[in-house]
Amino acid sequence: MGKALGPTGEFFRRRDEWRKYRMLTNQFRHATPGLGIAVVAFGIYVAGKIAYNKIYAPSHTSPRSH
Repeated sequence: MGKALGPTGEFFRRRDEWRKYRMLTNQFRHATPGLGIAVVAFGIYVAGKIAYNKIYAPSHTSPRSH
């Protein structure tokens, strides 16, 4: 691979192993796969629904039936 770490580099590499412990990493992202895509898709749906309702708004000038 690359250059050997030496005693100092090996010392710090072993001391940083706790940072990679799986309970300390970002598990929420892995626990909810597809949530980001779903939120974006829902946002696009809501924006489209609002735009559709503004463009094709029902007219309020219809006469009463009674």
